[in-house]
Amino acid sequence: MTTENEEDTVAERSRRIDPTWPELPDGEHPVTELASPLQGSLSPFGDVEFPLDEVPYVHPRTEINR
Repeated sequence: MTTENEEDTVAERSRRIDPTWPELPDGEHPVTELASPLQGSLSPFGDVEFPLDEVPYVHPRTEINR
C-alpha cells in the first residue's frame, strides 16, 4: 500500500529519469562523452582513421583586413 505522498515522489522522479538510459547490472556504467577524451558523440564504428591526403577538407583561415 502506498501513500499519496509516495506516489507523488515516484511520479516526480520518473519525470527526471531519461527513458532511453540503458539498464545495466550493478557496478556497471554506460560510456558517455563524459568518459571520452573527445567532445561530441562517439563513433559507433570505434576509432576510425581516414587517409588524410584523400579527404577533401581545407581548414578555414582567417585573414584580418587592415
